[in-house]
Amino acid sequence: MLVAALWGINSACAQQVEPGKAEALMKEYDCANCHGIDKKIVGPSFHEVAAKYRGDAGAAAKLLEKVRNGGAKVWGPVPMPANPKVSDADLKTMIAYILALKK
Repeated sequence: MLVAALWGINSACAQQVEPGKAEALMKEYDCANCHGIDKKIVGPSFHEVAAKYRGDAGAAAKLLEKVRNGGAKVWGPVPMPANPKVSDADLKTMIAYILALKK
């Protein structure tokens, strides 16, 4: 929670993220081409991501790293490309929204 708090995301902040804003950012940055909110497309659904990281105090920082630099072999054989052009503010909004999802 310390990392998340320092990074600007805590449970109260995550609950205040406007779903419409986060979902619009996900479309703008093409996240929605590979991830559905509640269904797998190419990569995992955002609900699956939230479930995997639920209770992990370092989740926000891990996801920031994963989105920025890309990754492979966590969710299957298809690698996630790096996304270095997404601003920190937009990343924080999207990650807070994803981590706040409950199924």
